[in-house]
Amino acid sequence: MTNDWMLGGVYIMLALAIVVSALLTRREPVARLAKMALAWVAIFGAGFVIFTFRDDLGMVGDRLRSEVTGEPITAAGEIRVPMAIDGHFWVEVEVNGMPVNFLVDSGATMTTLARPTAEAAGVAINPRRDQMVRTGNGVVRVSRGRADSLSLGPIERRDMAVHVTDQVDLNVIGMNFLSTLDRWGVEGRWLVLEP
Repeated sequence: MTNDWMLGGVYIMLALAIVVSALLTRREPVARLAKMALAWVAIFGAGFVIFTFRDDLGMVGDRLRSEVTGEPITAAGEIRVPMAIDGHFWVEVEVNGMPVNFLVDSGATMTTLARPTAEAAGVAINPRRDQMVRTGNGVVRVSRGRADSLSLGPIERRDMAVHVTDQVDLNVIGMNFLSTLDRWGVEGRWLVLEP
């Protein structure tokens, strides 16, 4: 730690020596020299800030791209999903290899698929529609199903139980998927998922 401080001090002293020597060799009025000195301080300060935060600037670029495209950021073992304009978190999940848009809903116990989506993805569906489920939109009759795989970026879960419904054309990622993660939560306008 002491060596880092010493190297930083040497860097600052060298930078100041260059600026002072450049200013002293000129025969300019004091006010103009002061302006030039402030300009050099600003230039070195900006360089120092950019150098200090060089790793974070990549994250800023990723965040800007994600805000524009709505695509999640996958980095450092986690997925960051930006909040959509409607205030919800939407993700693209591969169900048995087929890409499907899902609403992430921590209030839903089970991951639920619309029947046409489930059939197109080849989800094994129990033909009996014998289970009644209470949702935010009322009571819905569902069938039980099983997806061979659900993949959200690098996160993959196999042999997942799902509900299949005829009532809504909406696919929902529920707690049975979220609870398999090491960590998940909302940080500001981002949903953070860690496998």
